Amino acid sequence: MKILLVNKFLYPNGGSETYVFEVGRQLEKMGNEVQYFGMEHEGSIVGNHAESYTSNMDFHSGKLAKLLYPFKIIYSVEARRKIREVLEDFEPDVVHLNNFNFQLTPSIIYEIKKFEKRKKKHIRLIFTAHDYQIVCPNHMMRIPSKKENCERCLRGDYRNCLKYNCIHNSKVKSIIGSLEGWFYRILRVYRHLDCIICPSYFIEKKLIINPLLVGKTIVMHNFVNAVKETETGKKEFVLYFGRFSEEKGIGTLLSVCAKLPDIPFVFAGSGPLEQKVNEEGNVLNVGFKSGDALSRLISEAKFSVYPSEWYENCPFSVMESITYNTPVIGADIGGIPELIEQGVTGDLFSSGNIDDLYEKIRQLWNDKSRLSEYTKNCQMKRFDDVEEYCEKLLLLYEGK
Repeated sequence: MKILLVNKFLYPNGGSETYVFEVGRQLEKMGNEVQYFGMEHEGSIVGNHAESYTSNMDFHSGKLAKLLYPFKIIYSVEARRKIREVLEDFEPDVVHLNNFNFQLTPSIIYEIKKFEKRKKKHIRLIFTAHDYQIVCPNHMMRIPSKKENCERCLRGDYRNCLKYNCIHNSKVKSIIGSLEGWFYRILRVYRHLDCIICPSYFIEKKLIINPLLVGKTIVMHNFVNAVKETETGKKEFVLYFGRFSEEKGIGTLLSVCAKLPDIPFVFAGSGPLEQKVNEEGNVLNVGFKSGDALSRLISEAKFSVYPSEWYENCPFSVMESITYNTPVIGADIGGIPELIEQGVTGDLFSSGNIDDLYEKIRQLWNDKSRLSEYTKNCQMKRFDDVEEYCEKLLLLYEGK
């Protein structure tokens, strides 16, 4: 089978890119031909034989004159032309969309359908919803300026994005993001998707508020690769690993750390709240970790904490922790409760509630018997690995 994976970034940049690269490698191992389409970038590690990519654009930069004139962000003639070249050269059986809004734009869907009509061959169009991009202009269902989660735009009224400057706290960017949402909702572009892969039941519930998406969704939690058995023993610390930012609940967790001075915490990551992390006496910031160093850290922790305060979809961090036999105390928000079995592989607390998180950490730290039981339960818990995930994916590609 010939599969075109589409993602705006073709270099390591986050969880969705990890997903795309891992899936692509596994599909090739299983005998499929895989190519990629996205933006050109000197750090790209995958590509296509036609060497056709869109111009590199950074929506986070302030260079609005260079990249934010509306037609290129909302509807990209260049992206249509570039993906046309790839389609003509590769002639895929399946196009699997990932993150594509703003830089690639949904206009590429029209080019795929046009190519399909010209070739008189149905191309399966699959989309993995890594975030809320097709129902929320800022992709997070959160108002950054108010630090609160939001569902006001789910039914297509994007005025709230303008009202609260939801995209990077910029009026111009918020106007353009809202216009994109309105434009493609009016055109009903997402009716062309054959299947939407939802990594959590939570995101599925939000997406199908849009009548166009009803009947197109399937829930498939993300994969996590099996780990090698290690002889690393547990050490005396609680772990947080991830981004140091407000929406991740770092402020709440640091408040709890201050109330538990006798418990050592290790933080692995980076982000805008790094200075606050460094100021807490019983917190050791070991910086960003990956690969074997991160694996070892997760394995050694008594348990980890995932204190997010936004609508997380299917966080890899929670799955990784359990896979490394490390229980998790997680916020009861978004898709997190789908991954943690309360009282079995960890505990849930009320997101943003300092007192509740304090009690959950204090109790689990002091209850060695319960912690040992949770750790043993993690050893029994299995998530799909990438091979199992791709076997299911191929069935979707075949329309089964």
